[in-house]
Amino acid sequence: MTPLFSDLGLQRLDRIAGPGLLCVFDFDGTLSPIVADPEHAVLPDAMQQRLIELSALAPVAIITGRAVQDLRARLQFTPDFLVGNHGIEGIPGWEQRAQQYQAVCQGWARTVAHALQDPLRFDPNIKIEDKRYSMSVHYRLARDQNLTETRLMELFSVLAPAPRVVAGKCVFNLVPQGAPHKGSALEQLMRDGAARNALYVGDDVTDEDVFRLKRSDLMSIRVEHAANSAADFFLDRLADVERLLDELIARLRQRAGKANMPESA
Repeated sequence: MTPLFSDLGLQRLDRIAGPGLLCVFDFDGTLSPIVADPEHAVLPDAMQQRLIELSALAPVAIITGRAVQDLRARLQFTPDFLVGNHGIEGIPGWEQRAQQYQAVCQGWARTVAHALQDPLRFDPNIKIEDKRYSMSVHYRLARDQNLTETRLMELFSVLAPAPRVVAGKCVFNLVPQGAPHKGSALEQLMRDGAARNALYVGDDVTDEDVFRLKRSDLMSIRVEHAANSAADFFLDRLADVERLLDELIARLRQRAGKANMPESA
C-alpha cells in the first residue's frame, strides 16, 4: 500500500475526481469511530457535513455490515445508495436473494444465544448483533479475548449450514455461504449507475472483498496501514478521512466549475 497523501496518491485522486465518479464508504471505523458498544456509534458532525457537500457533487454510497435500517437512523442525509449486511441488503433487484438468508441467520442466532448462556464456557460480555440477513458476535469487552476467540470459533464450526466467518476488530461476522459481499455489491452499484470510476474507503477485513477486486477503474483506500491488505492506498488514521473528503470535494468543485465556464468567443 502507498500513503494516500503522497504524490502518487494525490495524482490518482486527480485522475478519478470527475464526472462519472461513484464515492463509496464503509461506516464503522471509516466514517464513525469504533466504539465498545456498536449501538453507541455516531457519525461526527464534521464528517456528516462533508458527506453532504460531497453528495451534491457526486453519487455517494455507504456499504456497511450494519442493517440498512440501523444505519439510516444514524445519518442526517440520504446517500444515493445505502447497502447493509456486508452487501446482502439494499441493492435494487436483490430483495428476493436477501430473503433467502433470513431463516438461516435466525437459526444461527438461536443456537449461538443458547450456547452463550453457559457462564463456564463464555464470557458474559459477548454480544450478538442480529442483522436479519447476517449476524455479528462482538467480544471487545470480554476479559480474555484470545480464549473467547477460540471458543467462539469452536461454536461456529458446528453451525448448520456452515457460515462464512469473517473476523473483524473484536467481532466475528457470520454471513451465509454464497451471499453477496461488499465487492460484488460495489460492482453492481457501478453497473447500475454506469460509473466510470469508483473510490472506496474501508478499514476492516470485510472491506478486503473490495480491495481484492484490483480494477483499474477503482481506487481503494484503507484506514490504517496493514501489511496484508490488498488496498491500493492507506490513511494513517480515521481523522484523515476528513482531509480526503476535503481534497475530493475541492477537485470535484473545480472540475464542475470548469465544465460550466462559457466558451470564449
